[in-house]
Amino acid sequence: MQLQPPPDRDMNLNPAPIAITTLASLMTLSSIAWAVDAPLLLDLDIYPAQFFCWILQLALPLAFLSLPAQRGTPRETVPWYDWFAAVACFSSVGYLTWQYQQVVDLILLRPTDVVVFGFITLTLSLEGLRRATGKTLPIIALVFIAYALLGDVFPGRMAAQATDWQKLTAYLALDVNGVLGLPLAVASTIVIAFLLFGQLLNISGGSHFFTDIAMLTMGRFRGGPAKIAVAGSALFGSISGSAVANVVATGVITIPMIKRAGYPAHRAAAIEAAASTGGQLMPPVMGASAFLMAEFLQIPYADVVLAALVPGLLYYIALFVQADLEAAKLNAKPMNKADMPAKRKVLTGLYFLLPFAVLIIALFNFNQTPQMSALLAAVVVIALSSTIGYDGHRLKILDIFNAIRGAGMATLDIVMVCVAAGIVIGVLGISGLGFNLTFTLVQIGQGSLAMLLFLAAGVCIVLGMGLPTVGVYVLLATLVAPALVEVGIQPIAAHLYVMYFGMMSMITPPVAIAAFAAAGLAETDPMKTGWAAVQFGWMAYVVPFLFVLSPTLLLIGESGAIFLAVVTAIAGVWLVSIAIAGYFVRAVPVPLRFAFLAAGVLALMPAEAFPGAGITDLIGAAAGLALIAYEVILRRRQAALSNSI
Repeated sequence: MQLQPPPDRDMNLNPAPIAITTLASLMTLSSIAWAVDAPLLLDLDIYPAQFFCWILQLALPLAFLSLPAQRGTPRETVPWYDWFAAVACFSSVGYLTWQYQQVVDLILLRPTDVVVFGFITLTLSLEGLRRATGKTLPIIALVFIAYALLGDVFPGRMAAQATDWQKLTAYLALDVNGVLGLPLAVASTIVIAFLLFGQLLNISGGSHFFTDIAMLTMGRFRGGPAKIAVAGSALFGSISGSAVANVVATGVITIPMIKRAGYPAHRAAAIEAAASTGGQLMPPVMGASAFLMAEFLQIPYADVVLAALVPGLLYYIALFVQADLEAAKLNAKPMNKADMPAKRKVLTGLYFLLPFAVLIIALFNFNQTPQMSALLAAVVVIALSSTIGYDGHRLKILDIFNAIRGAGMATLDIVMVCVAAGIVIGVLGISGLGFNLTFTLVQIGQGSLAMLLFLAAGVCIVLGMGLPTVGVYVLLATLVAPALVEVGIQPIAAHLYVMYFGMMSMITPPVAIAAFAAAGLAETDPMKTGWAAVQFGWMAYVVPFLFVLSPTLLLIGESGAIFLAVVTAIAGVWLVSIAIAGYFVRAVPVPLRFAFLAAGVLALMPAEAFPGAGITDLIGAAAGLALIAYEVILRRRQAALSNSI
């Protein structure tokens, strides 16, 4: 998901730009109309799935008109075959859209028109998916389709009753458990609204404001540029919805600054990659996954936000502490005052905080839907940015139009991913594979919960490699999370668990796409960057185990237990970060690093993880304080001795 459409999608040759602009704008406007209940107001009888089909009808031709057949190649004009494919997409999906109410009742009879148009839709959808995301997701989708058709040839618990291709085509194309299911529903409604909000923020200067305020508040401290990257990427990353897009958007500013401060190039890139990836784990948006999670679990969106809050903060605390310790170790310099924005300028942009306040109040106090809350926040951005403005720029009518178009373009990739997700979910349901996979993992979990958790973590990292945020979560939520729930893990904890490890594929070699993107900006070794990013992002590999063992870190439980778990977890994060960095007030010797590590691990363990865990918390915290006191006293004695000499 990107806030800015790639340059190759902005074509200046007619008639393609007109068609692209029309399709992208219609996607956004249609979603807005649906959010404000326009069909009800106009007395139109439209099924929700019919509306999702309409969004797909707009997205598929948009993919062929805006995305070249060979990814990454410049596009000067749209070839005839892509025009043909666009028309075929619009016509075939359009037939299913306008005839939906008639054909959906006959789906079990496999009518010829549904099979033919469904087959065209699925085939062209897979090609659009390949153009949008690469080969990985289409291959996964094709493997699942092959399994549904040939399931009877597999041995043991992997065997399934084979489904003929006509039935499978009709089911995947029209059933609400297929392509028109939950992922596409969330993308068609909630995601577009938030992308519009993000586009308006970006165009009006909101992204520059967040970077400026991070510079103003963090730039004067040691390692200020690294801390700016952490703070800026945390603010921007949640809205952007893509770790790679976040790296590109903020890294072009932060990585050169971090390098100038004295950080090695690969570590500068690693800090940015880890910070950008964490944005997908930080409420309120979490790269659109928060909305999907709420729908999967059938719980209020606010519950997902609250549950994800503490783990997300712990991740960024760990990253911030390590950036600070790294700066101390390298004697990294603060930013030059000349490079910092003027305080008066930044203060004029404080109004950008008001849309977020409106968003939160609408969600939590007035129980508005996420999409309506995002639209209300977008209206506030328009009102304030068109009258006040930031850095000499006020929002204009053309800017609003560009934001509407940009939101549609940014949604394209997500819609394509949702098509793949719908295929996977549909096959899991119709073949029984979902039950079989869950049963197999549950059998492992009954033997050893620890083995199941480690196995699930590995599977999540492998399956998440190279996939966008939404694709990662949906795939893992359908394949892995049900098994964790079946062995007794809290549903919200299970889904956050797979989300965390899926996102860690962005910085975990060998396919660490966020780290590799940052390495490209820093002009350094990608693999060194990836392993450094793993070090900086260590908390994301640990905290899922903690909230699975005890949901107090998800703000579930007694208030006293929650408070103790959060406080000791923060202390544990600090202590472990000291051990990893090998520096506190001085370079920490190896034996003491192990001592800091042991104390941190004890403090990190939630009090309700197992009987007596509360005692380990206190022991870890006390040991940590003793170690810190020892280091501080020793450093002072060394300084006094040096001064006396």
